[in-house]
Amino acid sequence: MANRATGTTILFLISLVLLFLSSSAQNSIKDYLDAHNAARRAVGVPMPDMVWNNTLASYARTYARVRAKDCKLKHSNGPYGENLAYGYSWRFSATYAISLWVVEKVFYNYTSNSCIGRNECLHYTQIVWSDSINLGCARVKCANGYDWFVTCNYDPPGNWEGELPY
Repeated sequence: MANRATGTTILFLISLVLLFLSSSAQNSIKDYLDAHNAARRAVGVPMPDMVWNNTLASYARTYARVRAKDCKLKHSNGPYGENLAYGYSWRFSATYAISLWVVEKVFYNYTSNSCIGRNECLHYTQIVWSDSINLGCARVKCANGYDWFVTCNYDPPGNWEGELPY
């Protein structure tokens, strides 16, 4: 019986470690870049991959720390393009935040270069803005202890009125 209990305990601990690793994964520089570049490739026209930019990442980290106090989706109004996301629980990864922006693709009409109806699509168009090649992002835990705030910054910024993203 002791061996069975020990085996169950070991399996439980391995499960916890794997759960932790899968939740802490999806927040690396590679994860940010892969998620953005996958969305850019899905457009179907050649465009450059985004590259990580430490200046943008520092800007994102600094602003994320400011927002960690209240986690409000309030833009920094800085010199870069910017996407913000907020979610609760440890499962709110950077890649999940990016998926929230990419899903807006269904609300973007390329022919009219506009969002459909009153739906949001500008997070998506910033991601696929072909001139925006520099990326820097940050993810912080909110002061309440369980919510997360994610911000990504883009340079040069996109979403110029009257211009197509690609």
